[in-house]
Amino acid sequence: TLNLDGVLYAKVTHIGQDTTLQKIIKIVEDAQGKKAPIAKIADKVAGIFVPIVMAIAIITAIIWLIFADDKSLAIKTFVSVLVIACPCSLGLATPTAIMVGTGLGASNGILIKNGEALEKANNVKTIIFDKTGTLTKGKMSVDDVVCNIEKKEFLKIVSSIESLSNHPIAKAICEYAEMEEKITLSEYQNISGKGVFAKYNDDKYYCGNKRLLEENGISTKEFEEKTEKLLLEGKTIIYLSKNENVLGLISVSDSLRDESKYVVSKLKNMNIKTVMLTGDNKYAAEYIGNKLEIDEIYSGVLPDEKHEVVEKLKQNGATMMVGDGINDSPALATADIGVAVANGSDIAIESADIVLMNSDLKCVLKSVVLSKLTITNIKQNLFWAFLYNSLGIPIAAGILYPFFGILLNPMFAGIAMSLSSVCVVSNALRLKTKKLDKVR
Repeated sequence: TLNLDGVLYAKVTHIGQDTTLQKIIKIVEDAQGKKAPIAKIADKVAGIFVPIVMAIAIITAIIWLIFADDKSLAIKTFVSVLVIACPCSLGLATPTAIMVGTGLGASNGILIKNGEALEKANNVKTIIFDKTGTLTKGKMSVDDVVCNIEKKEFLKIVSSIESLSNHPIAKAICEYAEMEEKITLSEYQNISGKGVFAKYNDDKYYCGNKRLLEENGISTKEFEEKTEKLLLEGKTIIYLSKNENVLGLISVSDSLRDESKYVVSKLKNMNIKTVMLTGDNKYAAEYIGNKLEIDEIYSGVLPDEKHEVVEKLKQNGATMMVGDGINDSPALATADIGVAVANGSDIAIESADIVLMNSDLKCVLKSVVLSKLTITNIKQNLFWAFLYNSLGIPIAAGILYPFFGILLNPMFAGIAMSLSSVCVVSNALRLKTKKLDKVR
């Protein structure tokens, strides 16, 4: 609900952990606590690594017992191998990077709900955008009104019907009409992706797109010539019919977000395919799509059909769906990574894996860059952890002692093991210094 004028007195019913801020913090904390799939690599390695280290430590002790004059060397090398090979750094490699990565995302207005989404974004092949409110500003404006009855009466009926809807087109029509006096409807039904049905004085009214009218046996031929002209200009057409007759039409248009073209261009440079998925008509979709040079356009897609398109696109690799409305929720849930714009509907935000808190489309780019930086950091951590253990174990086992008289004291082995963990954590913390807006 929006309070446009007057004073609104509110009773606080949720405080502390129930506030939106605390819920955001909880989501970030949950994401930081959840393992990304790449963490399983470290788990598997540790499962094999620990028994092997135990075996190496025992074999080392036996060898020194057999060949060394000083039998205490067996105990020293046995303990040194066990201490230096402690796989703490392997265990820290992934969670530290995930924790820093999700924190960096939050500071850039990117709320990541789980580590899996953060990892998957690294391999995304296709990014699918909703049109209205995502690529465009979602602030519709009325351009043309064509009707065969008195214009004031036409607008009165249309605005009365649309005043019960929260759709951007409905808001634009009501704002344009500026009608204080409205008719009282006896029935009202929202038909998702098509428009609305209403009853007034036993007359049936349909207000929506061409598909809605045609499905109910109402012809729009009377306005065909005018409609074609408006469609070629990239406008969306809303018809109003009474019983079997069309009373007129309203054309509305939307403007592109300032950053849309930049985002699409940069995604192409990253070899990511861009797709527009919208319920709007073919001409309006192509008008916007051609302006942005989007690779593929799906228009006239109903809400319950959007997820089918996403399923089809998933066959070519990991997909990311970016949307803001209730209509986008099934597609957001179906995609490998769902990204919701924060000023969109609650159900879209709930369905998404990533939420753009500041509604800036550049954050889609930033989330992909963040994922790549985080995964690179995790791989670096794992590499250094493996390399450290590969080099440290032979030294702890005393391989240098026969040649140089160098033997690693268990106390120094413990310090060396701790340093490996410090190195991994320090490398993960480097992520905090990265700038996500520097996209190649």
